[in-house]
Amino acid sequence: MAITIRLATIDDLQAMQNANLNNLPENYTLKYYLYHLLSWPQASFVATTTDPEIVDQDEKPATSQKQDPQYVAKGEKVVGYVLGKMNDDMDSTDKTPHGHVTSLSVIRTYRRMGIADKLMRQCLYALCETYKARYVSLHVRESNRAALHLYKDTLKFEVLKIEKSYYQDGEDAYYMKLDLDLEKLLPSRAHATVEDDLKSDLPRRNSSRHDKYFVKKVEGKTKIYS
Repeated sequence: MAITIRLATIDDLQAMQNANLNNLPENYTLKYYLYHLLSWPQASFVATTTDPEIVDQDEKPATSQKQDPQYVAKGEKVVGYVLGKMNDDMDSTDKTPHGHVTSLSVIRTYRRMGIADKLMRQCLYALCETYKARYVSLHVRESNRAALHLYKDTLKFEVLKIEKSYYQDGEDAYYMKLDLDLEKLLPSRAHATVEDDLKSDLPRRNSSRHDKYFVKKVEGKTKIYS
């Protein structure tokens, strides 16, 4: 199975919102997603996979595709996204150009494949290279151990403070920050250890021929192969 990481487009909005509604307690209107894509078109990404059975069909899309809001094109299914932006708080006392990761979500059946990591790396690189962000911030629920592990242990974000009752249900949030260095974020360097990353995230299979996992760039898109 191949996973493609590409820039999010307006055609992806419904699938992105659906992935959010089904996976996260923090939800947003379509207008908010659209605001991100129109204001910072290079900062948000989706992870997609392709159903070869649907792609090979000459007729109209299969019933299963029409009933699944995650499909955005014939056979192409959005399985995750990251929503990024630059700081737009005009009242902020920090005038340093910096980005913010608004939301990250991967459909449950596609987790533990390294997809969230790849989405984040693409977003961080874009914010730094395209929008000249010096650092990136984000909030994460105190109870979200998986996300905290990704941000803190894998991507090396630093916890700056705990914001009490940040979420509507009263849960606290960790406010996290990562200083950006373009050289360290270059795709070739970020993917240098992707084989090890995927091996640690994916369950082991019995056949030795499935032990290798790799990522490569194909026509400007990142693909994860197994």
